[in-house]
Amino acid sequence: MNQSKRYFVTGIDTDSGKTVISAILTQKLKADYWKPVQAGQPTDSDSIRTLISPDLTIHPEGALLNLPMSPHAAAKAENIYLTRAQFAVPHSDRTMVIEGAGGIMVPINDQDLVIDLAMDFDAEVILVSRNYLGSINHTLLSIAYLRSRNFKIAGIIFNDETNTESERFILNYSQLPCLGRIPRLDQITPQLIDQLGDHITLP
Repeated sequence: MNQSKRYFVTGIDTDSGKTVISAILTQKLKADYWKPVQAGQPTDSDSIRTLISPDLTIHPEGALLNLPMSPHAAAKAENIYLTRAQFAVPHSDRTMVIEGAGGIMVPINDQDLVIDLAMDFDAEVILVSRNYLGSINHTLLSIAYLRSRNFKIAGIIFNDETNTESERFILNYSQLPCLGRIPRLDQITPQLIDQLGDHITLP
């Protein structure tokens, strides 16, 4: 495993489970974690901190906004204008797990999306898909957008309840690898986060 590898975790919708998946990846890879754009409190970094080993590094957010809404709107409410150029990946010799904000096409300003940062960071995208009515459409549209802009896609992680037929179709149609399946979690503990690393295989 290349220790300087960067993974950008994004989802097909806001509630796809990016933070849980990011915690599992961070723990599994003994990686650093970073959230470039955080809108709302408590932060995803706070949640990650309770789920991973205390010796792993969580970097401060690149932009910390108060309101739980789209970053471009939260920033506007605070008279802040976010730009892609202001974000730089923290220095580390370890693998970096970078968590996006919201769904795949959430804006940071009037022109740019959070996912654009994955391109700036030269990070491989991990797409988190959650099974629900409409998730095939949302997953394939997300993949189509990523491919249209030439993002590097590591693969898909399916989160929450399993739908074998939906997952089969998504994987067959997209020809992307399934990196793992995480079952529905009623309680989330550090021990469980550590164990669930075995459910994920990265190329």
